[in-house]
Amino acid sequence: MTHYVDFFPSSAVSILHRQGKNKRLTKSKKGSRKKAIDPFLKKEWYKLVAPSIFATKDCGKTIITKTQGTKIASDGLKGRVIELSLADLQNNESLSWRKVKLCVEDVQGYNCLLNFHGMDMTRDKVCSLIKKRQTIVEANVDCRTTDGYIVRMFCIAFTKPQDNQIKNTCYAKSTQVRAIRAKMVQIMSDLGTKGDLKSLVKELISAPIGEQIEKEASSVFPIKDCYIRKVKVLKKPKFDVTALMEWHTDESGADVGQAVKPAEEETNLAGSGGRL
Repeated sequence: MTHYVDFFPSSAVSILHRQGKNKRLTKSKKGSRKKAIDPFLKKEWYKLVAPSIFATKDCGKTIITKTQGTKIASDGLKGRVIELSLADLQNNESLSWRKVKLCVEDVQGYNCLLNFHGMDMTRDKVCSLIKKRQTIVEANVDCRTTDGYIVRMFCIAFTKPQDNQIKNTCYAKSTQVRAIRAKMVQIMSDLGTKGDLKSLVKELISAPIGEQIEKEASSVFPIKDCYIRKVKVLKKPKFDVTALMEWHTDESGADVGQAVKPAEEETNLAGSGGRL
């Protein structure tokens, strides 16, 4: 009995496997090549305006995508934090170790009005102060200003050898460190609570508080290089445009009027009894 076996060549099997699997290899893909658009064509520049307590008001520019649909550009700008060197803001190169953080509070036209947000020291300045054979004294305090801001201030100081000291080290005892820290906290809290944030920032920029702490703490242990290392704004009051504009009104250009001349004394005629 003869058996018949169906035989398919390998090429025929491969053709059967490929049936129904046309992946549009011959036709060109739709939307494969999009035109490369420069992303900066959709952006616009806004000017940063620093508060009037600083010497330089025009402190830089920032970029953002243009208003498109419900995404408004000014909403994206509000809340941005800008870190600047105090040397650039005050045109004084000796203050380059101090960094100032300013926050965008309001946008008027193409101007971003900035407000104080924090203060810091550069790393290289802090590292240059830290040395061997001395004690570091650090303190921090939270205080509320009269206009409702809650501010946290950090202070740093270092012990120094007394005059004509022979000993190589100048370490302070733990009781002395606590006493110095208590004085730091007291002076910083007094400074923070006595006025508004604007007056506090002015004091911090001019930096007389470090010398004041050094003078007060010298009775406990002589210290040197006392600085307000860092300032953080923890809580802000509800946004008020008039309060913000007070930061941006130029105090030097305010109209204070002219000085009044002193009143001239009238001379009475002799024998007239004070009457003419």
